Amino acid sequence: MKHIFKIVAILVAISAIWIALLETSTVPQSYTWLLPIYLVVALGCYGLFMVGFGLMFFPTCPQEAVLLQQDIVEAKEFLAKKGVDVGSE
Repeated sequence: MKHIFKIVAILVAISAIWIALLETSTVPQSYTWLLPIYLVVALGCYGLFMVGFGLMFFPTCPQEAVLLQQDIVEAKEFLAKKGVDVGSE
């Protein structure tokens, strides 16, 4: 629930800044109407950057891979004891 409030607060702040820029003449009116589009494009670029960064530095966990393989073997043995056909891999 806290995350929702944070998102709503950020959206309200951005909207307030946008409306203030529309009301004042600090930025030309033609540029001010494009700010929401720029915001969406910037958020999209940020999202793509974070996904790419996460993929570049994806952690490898060889110990966890070994534990997962052991869990798979144990599960196959358990299911075989119960009479379930798990394949012959």
